Amino acid sequence: MSGSMITDGRNANADEIKEAAWSGRRVGLLCRRSFLVGSATGLGALGLAGCSTSDGLILAEAAKIYGPMPDEKFPIPAVDVSKVDPKYYRRTVSYETKEAAGTIIVDPRNFYVYRVEGDGSATRYGANVGREGFLWSGDAYVGRKSEWATWTPPKEMIRRQPEAAKYARGMPGGLDNPLGARTLHLYQNGAYTLYTIYASSEPGSIGSGITSGCVGLLSQDMIHLYAQTPVKTKVVVLSA
Repeated sequence: MSGSMITDGRNANADEIKEAAWSGRRVGLLCRRSFLVGSATGLGALGLAGCSTSDGLILAEAAKIYGPMPDEKFPIPAVDVSKVDPKYYRRTVSYETKEAAGTIIVDPRNFYVYRVEGDGSATRYGANVGREGFLWSGDAYVGRKSEWATWTPPKEMIRRQPEAAKYARGMPGGLDNPLGARTLHLYQNGAYTLYTIYASSEPGSIGSGITSGCVGLLSQDMIHLYAQTPVKTKVVVLSA
C-alpha cells in the first residue's frame, strides 16, 4: 500500500479552494466571487475552471490513498471516496501535544483519530465513533492486535440486538466481519475494555456516531495505522 497522504497546506487561499471544491454552497460563493472580481465574463469562467481543477486533484490523490488492496487475505476494494467528506481523508496536520510520538489520540467530538509524529505534527484519520450513550473517554493502551479477527458480539449487544445471537460463537474474519481487516484491541489495567479501533468497510459511516463505543477507520487507513502501532501503544480518548 502506498504510504502517501494528503498534507494540509499553510496557505489560507489554498485551504479555501480545497474546501470550496467539496461544498456546493461554498463552490458557488467562490465561483461567484471569481466572476465578480473584474468586469469580464472570462474571469468567471476561470473561477469555475479553478473549482473543477481543485476538485479533480483532490479526487485523484484520494484515489491513490484509498485504492484497492488485492494482495490482502480477503482482497479489499477501492473506497468510494465520493461518500467521504474530504476533510476526513488521511493527511498530515500540525498538532501540538505533550504526548509522545506514536501515541494515538481519539477525538470523538470531531470524528478524528491522530497518530502523534513527535515533530509538532500528526497523521490524522477520519473516523466513526460511539453513538450517543456509548461514548467514553480516558487513557487506554493497545493490548492486542489482530488481522481479519473473529468477531464475537458481547452479551450486552445480543440483549440489545437479538439478531446478533447467531454469531454468539464467533463470526469468521472477512469483508463482512464488523472488525474488518485490522483491529487494535484496547486495554486498561490489564483488562480488555471490549473497545477497539477497527477497519470499517462503510465509507458513509466516517464522520458519524454509530458504534457501541468502538472507533472505525476506513480499511486503508486502519492498515496504515496498524502497521505503525506496536502492542503497548498509549491511546488517549478525549471527551466528546
